[in-house]
Amino acid sequence: MFQTLSEKLEAVFKKLRGHGKITEANVAESLREVRRVLLDADVNLNVAKEFVENVQRRAVGQEVLASITPGQQIVKIIHDEMVKLLGVSKADIAEAHEPPTVVLVAGLQGSGKTTFSAKLARLLKSKGRNPLLVAADVHRPAAVHQLVSLGKQTEIPVYSEVGNDAVGIAVRSLDFARKNVRDTVIIDTAGRMHVDDAMMNEIAQIKEQTRPHEILFVADAMTGQDAVNAAKAFHDRLDFNGIVLTKLDGDARGGAALSIRAVVRKAIKFVGVGEKLDALEPFYPERIASRILGMGDIVGLVEKAQEQVDQEKAVRLGEKLRTAQFTLEDFLDQLREIRKMGPLEQVLGMIPGINKLPAGAQVDDKALVQTEAIIQSMTTEERQKPSVINGSRRRRIAMGSGTTVQDVNRLLKQFEDMRKMMKKLSRGNFRRAITSIH
Repeated sequence: MFQTLSEKLEAVFKKLRGHGKITEANVAESLREVRRVLLDADVNLNVAKEFVENVQRRAVGQEVLASITPGQQIVKIIHDEMVKLLGVSKADIAEAHEPPTVVLVAGLQGSGKTTFSAKLARLLKSKGRNPLLVAADVHRPAAVHQLVSLGKQTEIPVYSEVGNDAVGIAVRSLDFARKNVRDTVIIDTAGRMHVDDAMMNEIAQIKEQTRPHEILFVADAMTGQDAVNAAKAFHDRLDFNGIVLTKLDGDARGGAALSIRAVVRKAIKFVGVGEKLDALEPFYPERIASRILGMGDIVGLVEKAQEQVDQEKAVRLGEKLRTAQFTLEDFLDQLREIRKMGPLEQVLGMIPGINKLPAGAQVDDKALVQTEAIIQSMTTEERQKPSVINGSRRRRIAMGSGTTVQDVNRLLKQFEDMRKMMKKLSRGNFRRAITSIH
């Protein structure tokens, strides 16, 4: 997420920190580079210009010039201004005083509305709500089938009808929700171009007839300025409450996230960070700003771990680590816990400084898959006592896991090194353990 933007900004900050003294001249030079980086990331021209002007206005003051570490102070100012640009604080989804809460989902074709609707329903269900999905996209032949399929996966009911009366379907779904005690209705509408008057009139009628408490505009983050332009046109017609950015896990340059809120003055509420139905996150402006600037998101990482990690297993693992009884079976369990948290690149991206990895360094989820395959190809005895794994067993494990003997040897050596480290730590000899790392 925002990897290219982060790398380019880090290069600017590195140069800025190298100055012994910050002057108006080198502040102006650095901010010109920041402006160029933002424009390269497809940030709206006016947004980039205003952002740089706001930073410069604060950066040339006495507060910065008298600072002990002026370079870091300017980075802090840029961070604060970016938080303001992104929305200051997390914006929650609306909730009706009297159920059901109606959420209308709108956007362009191919922006990911149907998948987002299912993701949102799943998220709300996990928080104790009883959502109903409504298939009001009567123009795309596979849309209803797709939503019904996603509903089965998430065990959430889907209201659908045969016919092309999207407005009627949306209205009748509200009665269905009341009769079936569903407290949240999520209406998935057809993708439409903002220049298509007939389609825009249809969604305007759905809004008028259902009186939604929340209207969410779904934008594909990879479309850059096109997403911003479409958001403005939809907002002029629907006056939506919030924005959803999908495909932020892809090769998005980040410009849409930095521009869209500034242009329409509405909060970004959710971001899609993957294809799986659990790959939806609330939008926290401060956390996103920190990740863009290479400061990581430790709070988000901890929350993700708390959601996925089995607490009882964690306690048992802690005891095994303390007594140096950690086995390959335990190692396999930990790999699976890590994989539950999402793609490894996303997890590492939440750790401060991860964008400072050496150039060319790659994060490959396949390495975890390969390690898991190797351990799964072992017998229970081999996982419990790796010392019994001789040459013939290594060849068998390699064949069974589709890897090489060298791969198996490498894993066993890494595991043995890790166990030695744990023995040192279990004896309380922290200084020697830390020294051996280096």
